[in-house]
Amino acid sequence: MTTTDTSPPSVPTPQAKAAAALAPSRRTEGIALCLSGGGFRASLFHLGALRRLQEMGILQRVGAISSVSGGSIFAAFLATRLHQLKQPLSQGFSDWPGQVAAPFRAFCRRDFRTVPILTHLFWNWIWPGPLVHHLERRYRRRLTALTLKDLPESPRFLLCATDLTFGVSWEFSRDRVGDYQAGYLQDAGDWPLARAVAASACFPPLFGPVSIQASAGGYHRGGYAGPGREELRARIQLSDGGVYDNMGLEPVWKDWTHVLVSDCGAPFDFRLDSTPIRRLLRYTAVVTSQTRALRLRSFFGDDDAGRYHGAYWSLGSGARPPAPGEGYAGYSRELTDQVLERVRTDLDSFSDAEMSVLENHGYWAAERSLAKHDLLLQAGRTIPPPVTPYPDWVDEAKVRCALTDSHKRFTLRRLLRAFT
Repeated sequence: MTTTDTSPPSVPTPQAKAAAALAPSRRTEGIALCLSGGGFRASLFHLGALRRLQEMGILQRVGAISSVSGGSIFAAFLATRLHQLKQPLSQGFSDWPGQVAAPFRAFCRRDFRTVPILTHLFWNWIWPGPLVHHLERRYRRRLTALTLKDLPESPRFLLCATDLTFGVSWEFSRDRVGDYQAGYLQDAGDWPLARAVAASACFPPLFGPVSIQASAGGYHRGGYAGPGREELRARIQLSDGGVYDNMGLEPVWKDWTHVLVSDCGAPFDFRLDSTPIRRLLRYTAVVTSQTRALRLRSFFGDDDAGRYHGAYWSLGSGARPPAPGEGYAGYSRELTDQVLERVRTDLDSFSDAEMSVLENHGYWAAERSLAKHDLLLQAGRTIPPPVTPYPDWVDEAKVRCALTDSHKRFTLRRLLRAFT
C-alpha cells in the first residue's frame, strides 16, 4: 500500500545553508543586476540606486544586467554611455552626475508617449504596428543609435520582452535574440537596440505588440515541437516584458552566484472597481500581483537556502524613523505609501522635482538593502558614507506639495509640454 508523507517540509539548518553555499556550483561567479519595469518612474529610481552601487564599488563588478520596460530604457542608456565614453563598466564613471544623471534627466524631461499615441489613436487598436514603429524611431533618435552587436561584452545586457505566442520571456542581447520555446534567431546582431527597448517597454493596452518579421527557418534550437511550429515561429508577437516577469529575474536567477533586484513595480493597491473596464483591468492586476508574489517568494527562498546570495530593494522600501543620534536614511514609510508609490508609471515628461525625489528614493533604498550584505562588499575597501543626491528634496512637506499631481496620467501642463 502506498502511503503519503504529510509531514511538513524540513527547514534548512544554518549548517545546511552553509554547506549549500560551499557546495560546487555551475553558477557563474559574479553579480547579476535586475532592473524592473515601471515607465520613467522605474528608470529614475534605478538611476538613483545605481549611483549608490557605484559608490560602494558593486556596480563595477556586475557581470549581467537583466531589464524590463522602464528598466530597459535605463539599461540601454547606460550601455550607450559606456559606448560613447569608450570605457568598460568595471572602470566606473569618474563623474556620475555629469556623465550619467544629467543626460538621463534631460531625456526624461521629454514626453515620449503623447505625440505617438495621438498620431495613431484612431487605428492603434486594430493596426498597432505603426505606433510601435513610431516609438522605436523616437528611441533611436533620442536614446540610442546602437545595434545589438554594439552592446558591450561585459557586463552582458539582457533586455526582456514577453513572447505572446509561446507565453515565455523573450531575450534581446549581444549574443542571442529569442526564447527557449521559439528558438533563437541566427542573425539579429544588426537589429537596433531601440527595437529591443520598444518591445520591452510597449506596455498594454496603450501600445500594441511588436511583430517579429523573421522566417521560421531563421531560428535554431527551440523547445516547441507541436503542431503549427513553423507558422507560429514566423509570426511571433512581443509585448512589454512586465507581462511575464516585471523584475527581469528569469534570465539570471538560476545562473549567477549573486543576484540583486531593483524593483520599482507598482504595488498592489486595495480598492473597489465598479465599471466593466476597471473590473477587467483589475483581473489582470490580481494575476500580475500573484505572479510577482510567487517570484519574490522563490527568490527569497533560494537565497535562504544558500543557492545564491541575493539583495532586494523596492519602491515600497520606506525608512523607519531614525533613532536618537542616527542620521537621515531616506523618505519615511508614510510618504512612500501615500505619495511615491502612486507616482505614475508612464513615459510622459517628468519634472525636476519628480526626478530628484525618485533618484533620492532609489539611492537610499539600495543603501539600506546593500549595507546588510557584507558578501557583496570587497574586503578592505573603504565604503564612502551615503550622501543624498539632491538634499534640497529631503523635506517631506515640500515633496508632498511638489508631487501633488504626480499620480495623474494626464495634466494640462504636461500635455502642453509635450508639444514644445
